[in-house]
This record gives sequence, C-alpha cells and structure tokens, in this order.
Amino acid sequence: MAAVILIGSQWGDEGKGKITDFLAEKANVVVRCQGGNNAGHTVVVKGEEFKLHLIPSGILYSDKTCVIGNGVVIDPKVLLEELSYLAERGIETGKMLISSNAHVIMPYHRVLDGLEEEARGEHKIGTTKRGIGPCYMDKASRIGIRIIDLMDKDEFAEKLRRNLVEKNNLFVKVYGHEALKFEDIYDTYLGYAEQLRSMVTDSSLAIDESIRSGGKVLFEGAQGTLLDIDHGTYPYVTSSNPIAGGACIGAGIGPTRIDRVVGVIKAYTTRVGEGPFPTELLDEIGEQIQTNGHEFGTTTGRPRRCGWFDAVIARYAVRVSGISDFAVTKLDVLTGFETLKICVGYRVGEETIREFPQSQKIFKQSQPVYEEMPGWHEDLTDVRSFDDLPEAAKKYILRIEELTGVPATLIAIGPGREQTIVRGDIF
Repeated sequence: MAAVILIGSQWGDEGKGKITDFLAEKANVVVRCQGGNNAGHTVVVKGEEFKLHLIPSGILYSDKTCVIGNGVVIDPKVLLEELSYLAERGIETGKMLISSNAHVIMPYHRVLDGLEEEARGEHKIGTTKRGIGPCYMDKASRIGIRIIDLMDKDEFAEKLRRNLVEKNNLFVKVYGHEALKFEDIYDTYLGYAEQLRSMVTDSSLAIDESIRSGGKVLFEGAQGTLLDIDHGTYPYVTSSNPIAGGACIGAGIGPTRIDRVVGVIKAYTTRVGEGPFPTELLDEIGEQIQTNGHEFGTTTGRPRRCGWFDAVIARYAVRVSGISDFAVTKLDVLTGFETLKICVGYRVGEETIREFPQSQKIFKQSQPVYEEMPGWHEDLTDVRSFDDLPEAAKKYILRIEELTGVPATLIAIGPGREQTIVRGDIF
C-alpha cells in the first residue's frame, strides 16, 4: 500500500504534469483532486506532447485507473473534448472515473466570471474566465449542481430553473447582459450527461478500495501552494485548496492514509497573472529564462512572469503541506548563466524577515535578499545521475535542500520521461 500526494510548491506551472506522468508508471490509480479547466499540464512522451486540463496525467498509461475527484469542478463540454482529443491520438480512456459529488460548471458560471472580472477594472485578479470561481461560490452557497444531479433529468431541471431565476436577474438588472435560456442549457447538458454516465461513480469508495487492497495511489494537484484560497497570496489566488490537505478533501480520503507528499518546484520561480512577486526579473535575464523555459501557460497561453528561486515560499510550502520530498524541474533552463541567485529572505523597510508574511501589504513591499552562486555552461540533456551533474549544478540543488530542509528526490533536466534524475524511491 502507498498513497502519495503531488502538489505545486510555488504559484503553479511547476511542471507537475511531467512528474505525475513519471510517478504514474508505478501507480495503480491517479486522482485529480481540485481545481478545474483553469489548470493545465503538459506532458511529453517519446517526443510527443500532450496538453491536459481536467484529466489526470496518468491517462497516458493504458493500465492506470484515472479519477476526477469530488473536489474538482467539471465543465462537461471541456471534459468531453479532452476525451475526444486523447482518443484521436490513440490514448485509451476506458478506465476513467468521475466522482458523482463533483460540481458542474454551468454556462452562467462562465458568463459571471467574465462580467465580474471586467467590472474589477484595474483591480482584476487574473481569472481565466472559465467559470471556476463562480462554480465554487455556488458550491459554498449550497446551490451548486453536482454530477449526480446531472444524471437525474428531473432533479437537474428543478435546480437549473431555480438557479437561472437568480442568475438572469443578476445578469439583466446589474450587468445589462441578456438572460440565458433554460431549454438551451437543459438539452445540451442532458446530452453531456449521457456521454459521461458510464464513468460516474462513488470515487471515494473506489480509491479506498484500491488502497485497502494494496494498490498505489497518486493524488495529483492543480495550481500551486501560493494560489491556495486559504494559504496563498490572497486575493490573487484560485478558488480551491491546492495544498496537500486539499487532496484529502478533494478525493474523500482521510489524512492517515497518506504516506508521502511530493512538492514540485522549478529551479527558478514563475507566476501567471496578477499579484506580488518579489524575485521577478523585469530584465533580459527574466526574458532569457522565459524563452529558454518556454514559459507560456498551458491553458491560457499567457506569458509567465519569471524570477530567481525563492526559498522563502518553498519553505512555506513545506510547512503548510508537510512536504517530504521535492521534485525539482527545469534545472536545464538555468544552463548558461554566469551567476545564479537564490532568495533567502525579504527586506521590509529596515527589517529582514525569513518567513513568508501573512500580510499581503507587507509581501508586496518585500525586497528579496539574495545569495549568489556560480552557474554552469555544460549541457544537462543526457545527464542521468546526480553525480554526473556539473559541480555548480550539484551545489545549487544542495543549497535548495539546506534552505528548505527537504531532499530533492527527483530532478528534471528536460521535458521527457527519461530526462529525470532519481535520488530515491517515492513509491
């Protein structure tokens, strides 16, 4: 028996898809626990690139059961498009399971997401406008429509009619937007329901049975620690809990079942959208990292802001998620720089702080305190062991371990499965 949670330890986009794909080889079940199609994973298998948004990365192994857990909000149109995309590329999707308790993104969620973001003006939070936040709002308000409701046409009709009265009133009277029609939504979503029906199940029970029978389960998170609704850089956050605790809630599994927590970190730091970013590089070095790392969002295509590695937020991620192992990605992107920097603290006025501040006002004012380390110029593409890394690259990884107190068990030096240095077993 083994249950492993894989999470992002920065602002998302850390390369979790590649690490999930790598670890999924030894897993029996791969579970997506939270978020929606505002997230994206890019996985490269034998030189072929796959972009996934809702379906767990483990789907690229034909013998794995992949689960979309109750903590995920599902746009059924997007899910069906993704299933079709995989089928067209020869990927088997017959072992997919969908939690009956997962909430459904409705058309009015997408409309509201866009209207609210536009209304914020200069105070926009950088939402992807895919309806994620409004869907989670309805879930918390106890008016959400779940997958199990979608499977019952009468229950679905009753809830949809009731919700449309409220939503259309808001659209027309507050935003001057046209009302949405019941019949259009109802008929379309019943069609989605029939296509998904065979996959819908009590996913918590299925996961529990796998663990009890000695199976290996990998829980795959979306986004990253600093986007957590409770522990992130609020309000520039997502609407769910990407930390390790969120995986238990979003899959319906107790925390005592979890054996290890793997935090994925880039060898540098990136962020998409709005919000403070102390180590951001607004110069040619930042541009070079962006270019070398192909730093553009999988879901939106937006360019990612790039900066030096921030040990303060990495240490914070260790604290709030109990990270036992790090998977460091994109070490190869740093090849060619004469000097590298690691942020070891923040300077706020005359004070230097070493821990992540609770106040976002203070965080916005924080200036990075850097340590400098020599870079390397050797090509890392074909390196397969830690000992074969350039001395400067080894020292860089060891310094990250010292600053965070967590071993770098996996080190990715390229996008392919085989471009991964393994320094210990996860499963």
